Amino acid sequence: PAHLAANAGKSFQGSIVLGMGFTFDDTDGKGVATPLRELVRLLTGEARDLSIPEIDRLIREHPGYREVVFPYIGGEEVNTSPTHAHHRYVIDFGERSEQECRDRWPELMAIVEEKVRPERAKLTKNPIGRKRAEFWWQYGSPAKELNAAIAGLDRVLVISRVGQQAAITFLPNGMIYADSLIVFPFSTSAAYCALQSRVHEVWARFFGSSMKDDLRYTPSDCFETFPFPEGWETHPELDAAGREYYEFRAAWMTRNGEGLTKTYNRFHVPNERDPDILRLRDLHAAMDRAVLEAYGWTDLPTACDFFLDYEIEEEEALAGRKRPYRYRWPDEVQSEVLARLLELNRQRAEAERRQGSAARSDGRRSRKSPGKPDRNETPLL
Repeated sequence: PAHLAANAGKSFQGSIVLGMGFTFDDTDGKGVATPLRELVRLLTGEARDLSIPEIDRLIREHPGYREVVFPYIGGEEVNTSPTHAHHRYVIDFGERSEQECRDRWPELMAIVEEKVRPERAKLTKNPIGRKRAEFWWQYGSPAKELNAAIAGLDRVLVISRVGQQAAITFLPNGMIYADSLIVFPFSTSAAYCALQSRVHEVWARFFGSSMKDDLRYTPSDCFETFPFPEGWETHPELDAAGREYYEFRAAWMTRNGEGLTKTYNRFHVPNERDPDILRLRDLHAAMDRAVLEAYGWTDLPTACDFFLDYEIEEEEALAGRKRPYRYRWPDEVQSEVLARLLELNRQRAEAERRQGSAARSDGRRSRKSPGKPDRNETPLL
């Protein structure tokens, strides 16, 4: 499928920090990250254990640190925490100069110089590595375009870059999103509905790559080529269906203390009959119908059943490996949806090419000298 101009600049990989020495984290276990107690000491003058909400409050109350210390979250927290709660913080000096950082945040620079600079100094094999070594106090690849795209939003949509379940969720703005996340600059339930629907999942699973048995969601293949329904970001029916599904799922995960991975593992188990899981399946079907109707594809059946994604050896099953069932559309429905999406992608790409050609043609005509005919035009006599 062609990359669509309409989708450009709307999906981003998170920041490549390139140095866990930037982080404050008690769960690292490798001695690379600075303990959270040290962050508390910097904020209060006393090294002690505080809860994450208390540390959040302290950072908000310290304008100096609020500029360069942020909650840090990756795919693991998104998929395992029932509330997608972060447990790490990260230093982010942005593109500030070394001297400014030393003058304003000497203790933070001392941490980064000790824990990040030695490893960065080894990156001398190519120009990119040498630049990263020279600017050791800055991220390896800061997400500048992402930060510009989400400015002003109160929340964003994310998906773990690698994962089995292709689960989309909202996260608050004002965090540093790790490179293990793909971030979409949308805050509406309509956008959530379109991305979480099986229509988009069929496309992503077909055109995305994989890591072992997991989907690797690559924006260039999965998002930039996807022909969304018209008005998908604010579509009223998508908004209503997406909001109901998301709010029910969020409340259920909190009640059960289970994150996205465990929730969808149960969602796809054939003998799972919990009433809330059954309700979640019904609400997912409602989202799918809303998206298909937004395309005008009301003739497609949306009933799901349990199908194997692939076969496994009998020996593996006997050894305890779960059969990879998924509660989804039958193959013929998935194939029909994929065929229609491919045709729509072709039509959209052709329309964009015609539009681009017309714009270039208009630009050439507007730059002509007065009275001088275009070489392809017949001059008026």
